[in-house]
Amino acid sequence: SRVDFLQLMIDSQKDNDTKTGGEPTKALTDHEILSQAMIFIFAGYETSSSTMSFLAYNLATNPHTMTKLQEEIDTVFPNKAPIQYEALMQMDYLDCVLNESLRLYPVMLRLERVAKKTVEINGIVIPKDCIVLVPTWTLHRDPEIWSDPEEFKPERFSKENKESIDPYTYMPFGAGPRNCIGMRFALIMIKLAMVEILQSFTFSVCDETEVRRSHEQTEYDINKHQYLFQHGHHLF
Repeated sequence: SRVDFLQLMIDSQKDNDTKTGGEPTKALTDHEILSQAMIFIFAGYETSSSTMSFLAYNLATNPHTMTKLQEEIDTVFPNKAPIQYEALMQMDYLDCVLNESLRLYPVMLRLERVAKKTVEINGIVIPKDCIVLVPTWTLHRDPEIWSDPEEFKPERFSKENKESIDPYTYMPFGAGPRNCIGMRFALIMIKLAMVEILQSFTFSVCDETEVRRSHEQTEYDINKHQYLFQHGHHLF
């Protein structure tokens, strides 16, 4: 069976009969397991819904990309076949489209880290306990890193191009050992939902749709309704 986060927590459940050197083994209690499971469910609600809204916006404003994605969906899941995990994870173009949408519109506009000790980097001293802000939005749209950074180009993340991307220039979920613990859960959920939608509907712009090239919102103030006004068309 697959190893998943919930099973790992259950395996770490506290067993009062298990002792090491006469002391109970350090493990998770029922309350801790329930608390962590609820965090997984609720902490990703707004971030995932905003990511899906931006993805829908990008598809509506780039219909050729949406058509190509729907062709992949119809190939992998013909005749609206039930979605299988293994097949979903092998959808290369869906992965490219989602990654590019997260590059253009990361829901976390910055990352914060605390220096554990005083360090000097390129002549700049970062004292211990200093909060370091990493501007994700700026990195994702830096013309020195990305060609045509304001353009929606899923092919940036194709298998041929992905290897050349520095992992510390693309950080929608952070990077390193302290990246977002819910990253895989969020990606699976977004992919599953988008495939379900695109099996039956298409997105299109309407008169109220705004094409935006700059960002004015602060973190956690990304109002999807200001970005996305669209119609859904049923596919027969």
